Amino acid sequence: MTTQLDQDIHELHYDKIKQVLVDEPYASFLGMKLTKLGPGTAEAELIPSDRMLNAHGTVHGAIIFSLADYVFAAASNSYGKIAVGVSNNINFISAGKPGETLTARANEIKKNHKLAWYKIEVVNDRELIATMEAMVFRKNHYFVDHVE
Repeated sequence: MTTQLDQDIHELHYDKIKQVLVDEPYASFLGMKLTKLGPGTAEAELIPSDRMLNAHGTVHGAIIFSLADYVFAAASNSYGKIAVGVSNNINFISAGKPGETLTARANEIKKNHKLAWYKIEVVNDRELIATMEAMVFRKNHYFVDHVE
């Protein structure tokens, strides 16, 4: 999975990589907090506000998707190499409630030079809220100072 080069870049440029992901504008706008970042892994939290609810008083699916997508982006870009989403499939399993902390975790399943696959879970403190499977295209460019 993780090559030695990927591991080395992640460790050498960890602070820069993390800062780029913490500063992600949409995630910041929604109030998402990146809580963990490792090679091919990420975790983030969100406490949904009343403005993030649907007509039934539960957390809107777009908010849950956004949280899952954020950790997917963080995990796939954790090597400092630009990775962009190609596809994903989300399953909504339980309803999120306003004011409760939602936590999303992404784990890399497999990657090669061009593609990588991830499994993501969104949970609250009681149950699984959603699962996502996703794939990225790994570009040939880094967003950290690195020369191959």
